[in-house]
Amino acid sequence: MKSIWPTTQKLVPIADSDEGFPVRRIYCVGRNYVDHIREMREGDERDDPFFFQKPSDAIELDGAEIPYPAATGDLQYEGELVVAIGERPDPSGDPMDAVFGFAAGIDLTRRDLQRASVTQSRPWEPGKSFDRSAPCGTIVPRAQVTGIDTGALMLAVNGEPRQRTSFDLMIWRVPEIVAQLSALYSLEPGDLIYTGTPAGVSAIESGDRVTVQITGLPALSVSITDQEES
Repeated sequence: MKSIWPTTQKLVPIADSDEGFPVRRIYCVGRNYVDHIREMREGDERDDPFFFQKPSDAIELDGAEIPYPAATGDLQYEGELVVAIGERPDPSGDPMDAVFGFAAGIDLTRRDLQRASVTQSRPWEPGKSFDRSAPCGTIVPRAQVTGIDTGALMLAVNGEPRQRTSFDLMIWRVPEIVAQLSALYSLEPGDLIYTGTPAGVSAIESGDRVTVQITGLPALSVSITDQEES
C-alpha cells in the first residue's frame, strides 16, 4: 500500500554543486538592526535580539510564485542574510566553524497578525510562521564568500530599492548569533538562520516582484500572485 506520509525534505540549491542543502530547522533573529527597531517602535535598542522559528516547509526557492497568504491585509517583506549550518557548533571553538555557507533570504510577514500578537502578548506564529514565508536563495559555501562581515544587502520591489544595509550594522554579528542560538538549541547540519532585517520594510501586493541582492551571493527573486481560493 502506498504510504500517505510525506517523505520529502526541502532542498535549497548549493552553488556549483549537484547536491541540495536539506533544511532541518529555520531560526530567525528579531530586532538585529537599530534602524529597524526605531522603524517598528518596539523594544529597546539595548535589548538582545531574540529568536523565533518558521517551519522547514516554509522554504521557497528563487523564482517562486507565492500566492498572497490568507488571513492578512498587510503582507510585508524583510530582506535578510541567511546562514546555513553545516556542523554542530563546538562550545569551546570558533562558531564560524559550524557555518556551511550563506544565502539571500526574505522573511515574509503578515504584519497585521504579528502586531495583534504583540498587543495581546501572544507568540508571533500567526504573523511569521505560515506557509511559504521563507524564500531562500542559492547557498554559497563559506570558503567561496569573502568580506561577508561588511557585505551589503539591497531589497527591491518591482525594481525600486526599498531596503539597503551593510552587515557591519548588525547589533549581533554571525558568530555571536551562532553562539547564542547554540546555547539555547541543538544546532545541527541543515539548520538555517535568518539574521534579521534593516529598516525599510513595507507592504507588498499581488503582482509584486521582490528581489534581494547581497554582495558575493546569487540574487533571490520571488513573485506574489493572487490569493489561492480555499
